[in-house]
Amino acid sequence: MNTAAFRFLAIAALCAFALPATTQALTIEPRSSWGAANARSPSRVNGAVEYVIIHHSDNPNGCTTSQQCQRLIKNIQSDHKGRRSFSDIGYNFIVAGDGKVYEGRGFGLQGSHAPGYNRKSIGIVFLGNFESSAPSAQMLQNAKDLIELAKQGGHLKNDYTLLGHRQTKATACPGTALYNEIKTWPHWKQI
Repeated sequence: MNTAAFRFLAIAALCAFALPATTQALTIEPRSSWGAANARSPSRVNGAVEYVIIHHSDNPNGCTTSQQCQRLIKNIQSDHKGRRSFSDIGYNFIVAGDGKVYEGRGFGLQGSHAPGYNRKSIGIVFLGNFESSAPSAQMLQNAKDLIELAKQGGHLKNDYTLLGHRQTKATACPGTALYNEIKTWPHWKQI
């Protein structure tokens, strides 16, 4: 097979696995966008994980601009690395009120967000307090798109289980309104 034919087949194969229309628009902002400090000895996770754990940051005002959101993420990382002695920000991804998804630890790295589940989960935190009101429609859609992206990228099993943080330990996280929302999503399970 000649080089041009090989390229055509390779591009055709990639197009066959394109993301659904709702997911194609999702862009994950890199760690550099929020000024992430270097992680200390991150642990790798091999293969697809079986859980998605949803959190909220419990910040009363959340954020609406990129500058506010980036500052809040940086503060969370500082708290996690300082007071909590984590190697990095605990979450794999951050869903923010500015309409963006930010990379925390990212795919393929073990988080520090849900003891007993860290090696087998992707931790997604919504910036804000969602005890009495749910995140915006955009934030919710971004999280759904991120989960789909994780599945299609081989980072998350197709038959994954979705949990709220309160299902893994005694906590109010991810807030009652957000918890009630994710209970309506596919793959949420009562445990």
